[in-house]
Amino acid sequence: MRIVSLLPSATEIAFALGLADDVVGVTFECDFPPDPRVGRSVVVGGLDTHGLTPAGIDALVREQVAAGVDLYTLDVDRFRSLAPEVVLTQDLCRVCALPSGTVDDALERLGCEATVVSLDPHRLDEVLASIEAVGAATGTADRAGELVGSLRERLAAVAAQVRGRRRPRVFVLEWPDPPFVAGHWVPELVEAAGGTAVLARAGERSVPTTWEAIAEVDPDVVVVSSCGFDVAGAAGHAADVLDRLPARCDVWAIDANGLMVRPGPRVVDGVETLAALLHGVGEVDPLRARAVRRTED
Repeated sequence: MRIVSLLPSATEIAFALGLADDVVGVTFECDFPPDPRVGRSVVVGGLDTHGLTPAGIDALVREQVAAGVDLYTLDVDRFRSLAPEVVLTQDLCRVCALPSGTVDDALERLGCEATVVSLDPHRLDEVLASIEAVGAATGTADRAGELVGSLRERLAAVAAQVRGRRRPRVFVLEWPDPPFVAGHWVPELVEAAGGTAVLARAGERSVPTTWEAIAEVDPDVVVVSSCGFDVAGAAGHAADVLDRLPARCDVWAIDANGLMVRPGPRVVDGVETLAALLHGVGEVDPLRARAVRRTED
């Protein structure tokens, strides 16, 4: 089977289902595990944001969207040469990946009859269902069922460990300038880890907020999960806005790509990491999360 994955989370799902040898095309952002771009065609490119500040990235994206310019580009010739049988895409977020409508148009233009699987989860259960959807489309339904079962077992284990503990109020900052509230499945990750997500609503889109609104909800913990950045990038962003956050809250930086914002198997790693930093359940891997400020210090 020839699979083209047009978003990083779908690539992670395909690899987790043992389909690495079937994935022939990926995007420029597909970097796990450990780098699917090596030896495969990169069929989707995007904006060059290297060296820009968070405010600069936000301004560039808004400018491009307002002008009707695509944030992601599909290399149609390369796409055609791959002769895909299954295409994994999305309509969840135009800022995060190529939308499925662009893929449908390309397939129609090329006369290609590939199966298009659009993965558009908004809730944690829907993230897990996406794994099953990829399994169903690729003949790996049994493997997908086993993987989802193991992920649910890990979630149940965390739930048992944090049951009965005080639930700290947690604000997840998805973007630092302007500040954004993390939405979709992220509030559920916080709740699953034994916290109470503030300002956010599960299943709804990430939305801008204000520093005053963040101070008003008085969080015990702020988790900086900068979309598109690893823990080092998030730590830098956290340091930049530290003086704008409530003085008496703990501040953590977390690997957003690996643990929070990509709707794939590693969101359960995110729950386990959050449980560790909120409740001391297990170890906090410094390559995944690091304390930027601890109020007891």
